[in-house]
Amino acid sequence: MDITSFIGILLGIGLVLWAILLNSGLDLFINIPSAAVVFGGTIAATAIAYPMNELFRVAGLFIKVFVTKKKDLVQLIDSMVMVCNVARKGGVLAIESKLNEIDNEFLKKGLQFTVDGKDEATVSSLLRGEIKQIQMSHKDGWEIMNEMGKFAPAFGMIGTLIGLVQMLSSLDDVASVGPKMAVALITTFYGALVANLIFIPMTVKLKRRSAAESLEMNLVLEGIIFIRKGVNPRFMKETLEGYLENALGVKVKKSDEGAKK
Repeated sequence: MDITSFIGILLGIGLVLWAILLNSGLDLFINIPSAAVVFGGTIAATAIAYPMNELFRVAGLFIKVFVTKKKDLVQLIDSMVMVCNVARKGGVLAIESKLNEIDNEFLKKGLQFTVDGKDEATVSSLLRGEIKQIQMSHKDGWEIMNEMGKFAPAFGMIGTLIGLVQMLSSLDDVASVGPKMAVALITTFYGALVANLIFIPMTVKLKRRSAAESLEMNLVLEGIIFIRKGVNPRFMKETLEGYLENALGVKVKKSDEGAKK
């Protein structure tokens, strides 16, 4: 579970509520028609822009922002180095005995292809195709979130314009101008709040999730290529750890497991 996402949203909402309650009551900022324009308009525009099958992913995307399984890529490298040791000692077919010990499904699939006798070009093509497919799926997801982050403020402005038209139509009642102007601006407030506290931050988070998953899968692909070539396990370990450090831009905590010749 990603606790920082919960903390961020709660902190943002808390600060907004604090700012409101510091100078007025909360009821001043509650307006059902304004909320309907922003949320309903955003959903309607998103439905127009994207096909139904892609819209069904949105619920899953919200969950993915808050719930994620942390991956230990250094441990993943150690697992691949272990498999490399097995393949060097017992041949490629010996890998099959270790498949049940591997919990990374992408790695398991690539190794199963190898055990089944598929050539390197075919295995590489199949795995790269799956990586590309997943990247496209992720891209569709965060693009939807990003567009919702654009639609919400736009409909907030539309709601404000509706309120202004209604206000200007009754300027003869000067006493009502102030309250009606306040109600008109609430819609813009809703749109800006939802976009900048929910949709846009979630877009950034989903992009980072996609990049992390792509890194993991490309790391696995490199490892499978090394295993097929029967390279020295220590060389494989050092190379993959270097690849990981270059991709992350930070030093990774290394272990000495699985690097025996």
